[in-house]
Amino acid sequence: MQRIILAILGLITLFSLESQAQTDSLVQFSGMVLDGTTEELLPVTYTNVIVKGQGRGTFTDERGFFSIVVKKGDVIMFSAIGYQTVEVPLPDSLDESRYSLIQLMTRDTINLPETVVMPWPSKDHFKLEFLAMDVTSAMQKRAVENLAKETLERGREMVKVDANESADMYLRQQSSSYYYYGQKPPMNIFNPIAWKKFFDAWQNGEFKSKKKK
Repeated sequence: MQRIILAILGLITLFSLESQAQTDSLVQFSGMVLDGTTEELLPVTYTNVIVKGQGRGTFTDERGFFSIVVKKGDVIMFSAIGYQTVEVPLPDSLDESRYSLIQLMTRDTINLPETVVMPWPSKDHFKLEFLAMDVTSAMQKRAVENLAKETLERGREMVKVDANESADMYLRQQSSSYYYYGQKPPMNIFNPIAWKKFFDAWQNGEFKSKKKK
């Protein structure tokens, strides 16, 4: 019996030491992301702050501020549209549990070929030229393929959501939850618009079972 108690105490001590070691390796990493190409050092809003290789992170707010819990030795990636991606390794020999950084971003310049835009003399002239345009069968086929429902859905699935869209979606969800705070949200069973959509979908045959070939 005494050996069992000693074994249990040893396991508890081992787990405590492991949890203490994991806690000691955590760092509250915070800072500011600024535009280093301007003299005023303007904040770069909604910059992606990602822990490399772990699939988690955060993004900066309107002031360019961010804060995230990371481990010592992690590599942090800063990326934003129009700026070069920067990787910052955290020192694994930090003594403090907090680490701050001011990250300057460099704009990613892309030189496009020169384009000369020639305006039409008038709207009436443009209308005549547009109606007289010779649309070949190949051009018409390409337009139909590009505007097909399957093509548009595939494009929506392939295009990733950027930081601005993620922030807007999160703020809309928060606003909706705050709007009904302290009360039950309305049920769609009493919503006439929802009933109209249901009957329209019913008439269009969207609820018919599709037999597998």
